[in-house]
Amino acid sequence: MTRPAQGRVLIVDDNADLASALRDVLGAAREGREPYDVRTATTGGEALMMAKAEPFDVAIVDVKLPDASGVDLIRPLREAAHDAEVVLITGFASMDAAIAALKSGAFAMILKSFRPEELIATVEQAITKVRLQRERGELERRYRSVVELTDVLVVALDAAGRVVLFNRKAADMANVSAEEARGRDFASNWIADEDRSQLRDALAAAVLSDKTREVETAFGARKAGELAPHRVRWHLSRVRDVAWETPEAGLVYGIGIDTTERRALEKRAADAEALSAMGTLAMGLAHEVRNPLNAANLQLHLLSRKVDKLSDSQETRDGMHKRIEIVRDEIGRLGRLLTEFLELARPRTIARTPVDLGQLVRGVLVLQRGAAEERGVRIDKALGEGVAVGDPEKLKQVVLNLVVNALEAMKDGGALTAHIHSKENDIVLEIADTGPGIDPEVAAQVFDPFFTTKEGGTGLGLSIVRKIIDQHGGHIRIESERGKGACVIVRLPRAKP
Repeated sequence: MTRPAQGRVLIVDDNADLASALRDVLGAAREGREPYDVRTATTGGEALMMAKAEPFDVAIVDVKLPDASGVDLIRPLREAAHDAEVVLITGFASMDAAIAALKSGAFAMILKSFRPEELIATVEQAITKVRLQRERGELERRYRSVVELTDVLVVALDAAGRVVLFNRKAADMANVSAEEARGRDFASNWIADEDRSQLRDALAAAVLSDKTREVETAFGARKAGELAPHRVRWHLSRVRDVAWETPEAGLVYGIGIDTTERRALEKRAADAEALSAMGTLAMGLAHEVRNPLNAANLQLHLLSRKVDKLSDSQETRDGMHKRIEIVRDEIGRLGRLLTEFLELARPRTIARTPVDLGQLVRGVLVLQRGAAEERGVRIDKALGEGVAVGDPEKLKQVVLNLVVNALEAMKDGGALTAHIHSKENDIVLEIADTGPGIDPEVAAQVFDPFFTTKEGGTGLGLSIVRKIIDQHGGHIRIESERGKGACVIVRLPRAKP
């Protein structure tokens, strides 16, 4: 039985009232979305029978059931419904329970009592991940089943690894004609240094066997000594035609599939998994960390008052106050880190209203004018008309973060440029600085959680920015050259007139 297009949700809970309420919440029509097809079960055994008969997308499972633990049901439920996700609900969750649930494969754990918006956002996030996984699986199956009919790379190599044949796709990617490639060593000319040995081993194995060998390498033309960033999955098979004594007898054919896009999909799925894990841990972290932080702040306040009453010299009291302030600052930093961590990890819905991006950017630049003047930074702006669709407060957070980062990059002065223009169906915002720029290897990691080059930075600011842009259906990237500044480019859907 196939799953409905809008998504099927299985609720497993022996509390009839709660199950009915969840069914009403998820089964109701929402603006712009069809209601979910919701089924309910009261026991673990019933849930497994239903999962095998009617595959689901997301299961919402109570941790405590009459015949089983919700944690123990995660694995069999996911096996019964391939690519499905399980969300646990519980009235009490410790850090150990959250970690155990994640290790067992849960998508998230939600504490009772939760808001309907939180539940809907979690289910939507889970279904998005499920659909990404299915798209990736379908893409992989398509590559394997119709490889001869698609626009794939085809090369033929002799036993020594020299090129006998390059098809058009391979020649274009290698930036060489088929005639120029013929007779040249395949591995040394177009395979990355770190992958060369692996490819040669696979080629040697294919020469000695009738079995297909698979290997993934970087492949392409060399530019300024560096290999073009294409990842190709090679299927190496020997072709031996002794009966006809053809020139191709004994050749190894390589059918290459460009997996660059697939890798990007895998990274998006991995990011979704990481965020879901962080969301589960964040629920326990907020309680476990904030309470002692608040208590520590209170004790520091009392300690500061007692220091003022000491009979020691003023110099001694000032020294003690200085140490108290250092501890208070560090506690504040921990509090900010926790807040940013929760902001990144929590599933949240966003508003979708027309936002005058030019007006929003002008407001942020006015707020940051004093900070720019202190650093000797000139602000240039070319803010054309641009109305995007999104959440004004969230988008303001994005712009503020990008502007502050640009200002902090220019310690010795410079120029900050804000530019807005339309492109196709998007509004494009560019924030550029004339700072020192970003190394290419660093630029690839700046949006990763906890990666930072700032002393005392949390490494979550740009991760939150990317999450907000993703929630809006937009894109963000950085263009930079060492010594020549950096430019952050954000694309957001344009509001319809």
